[in-house]
Amino acid sequence: MSTLTIRLPDDTAARLKALAHSRGQSMNKLIEELSAQALAAWDTENHFRALAATGDVRTALAALDRLDDADRKAR
Repeated sequence: MSTLTIRLPDDTAARLKALAHSRGQSMNKLIEELSAQALAAWDTENHFRALAATGDVRTALAALDRLDDADRKAR
């Protein structure tokens, strides 16, 4: 496990402390969870970018058209 020292504006640090307190968590646990969420979002974005780079535009548009049709029929 690594130890990381970060600098935050005082108001940001105070708000994070309040958020951690409201969740019944330590600051450490809160930052760990927020970091995990940020990394998951980044991994997802990179995954979809890689798929888009290798994808076929016509096939993707056809799939979206089928979804639109199914959505219209469901209404």
